[in-house]
Amino acid sequence: MEVEVLKALASERRLRILEWLRDPVAHFPPQVDGDLLTDGVCGVLIARKLEVSQPTAGEHLKVLTAAGLLRAKRIKQWVFYRRDEDRIREIKQTLHDDW
Repeated sequence: MEVEVLKALASERRLRILEWLRDPVAHFPPQVDGDLLTDGVCGVLIARKLEVSQPTAGEHLKVLTAAGLLRAKRIKQWVFYRRDEDRIREIKQTLHDDW
């Protein structure tokens, strides 16, 4: 397994982000720009829910994106994040096979 994936999964905050993004409608309010399901959740809303600064949330989101667990999409001046379900399934399978 790649170091980036292990690093991404080693943080409780990053695991919480992944959990929230599994069902964004249940965990985040509607957005002015971007659909929660098709475009993802704005990084600002994720920072608010985590109760951290935007730069801190941005670092967590960067790690998750680098590991391939999230996909980022820019709309206007905002970046929206959603889970990469295919990649997550692949990682789960690899973990299952390795253990």
